[in-house]
Amino acid sequence: MERFVDAAPGVSLWAEYVPATGPVAGAPILLVMGANASGLAWPDELVAALAEHHPVIRYDHRDTGRSTWSEDEPDYGPADLAADAVAVLDAFDVPQSHVVGMSMGGFLVQLLLLDHADRLLTATLFCTGPMATPGAEPLPGPSEALLRMWGELDDPRDAEGELAWRVEHWRVLNGTGTPFDPAEFRAREERIIAHTGRVEAPTAHARMIADGLDRGAELASVDVPVLVIEAPEDPAFPPPNHGALVRALGAARLVRIPGMGHAINRTVIPPLAAAILTQTQQRTPTRA
Repeated sequence: MERFVDAAPGVSLWAEYVPATGPVAGAPILLVMGANASGLAWPDELVAALAEHHPVIRYDHRDTGRSTWSEDEPDYGPADLAADAVAVLDAFDVPQSHVVGMSMGGFLVQLLLLDHADRLLTATLFCTGPMATPGAEPLPGPSEALLRMWGELDDPRDAEGELAWRVEHWRVLNGTGTPFDPAEFRAREERIIAHTGRVEAPTAHARMIADGLDRGAELASVDVPVLVIEAPEDPAFPPPNHGALVRALGAARLVRIPGMGHAINRTVIPPLAAAILTQTQQRTPTRA
């Protein structure tokens, strides 16, 4: 079931609710994708694996997919994007859900853990790091190859050039720890472009107001069950980012998927789905 969600004045978000297919359905799982990425960046195979046990909700952030695009510089920040996730839950009448965040989505889920903990049954974070703690030692950042590609993000390209650039971007993000199939990612990006209805790269999240992500010291107060999945070959958030996130959260669990980079390819979908589904068993809804 697809619908549009009025998340804020002038902001409409595309969202999809995938019913559970198994005989026993748990509470819904909300998938929160990374920066400049449509909800269709969550592979259908992963959604289907999760839907064997839970309804699954995925959605397009502002300035991605079929959601509202900014005509000028974005006037929102991470807190607004986190509030959008709550608006999506409200639109589907979901009082509590399991939440999964990747990359920037991991930071948004950290904000949800701090500001909307009553809406979260469990949280799973991967390919991300902790919010900043003033005075803390800096963690390693993205690889040089990835930074070079990000410098090309809004370069002008024709349709075929844009598609080729996106596939190469995924190759760099994937790393070398698991096989990379360019046809797999080309097909996914072709679907995203068709879904979006425009070929130009989404870039607004790189220019948004990045305030409010210096709340790392508050993470120790989180009492929602949290799983952090370590992607050891992640070129965007390399080790020890995942371990630092676990330490910041205090009571979080850590699971490692060998060889995983900053991409969800067919190789990592089975262990990723298994880890998420193990986490969702940690807690059931406390209210209707």
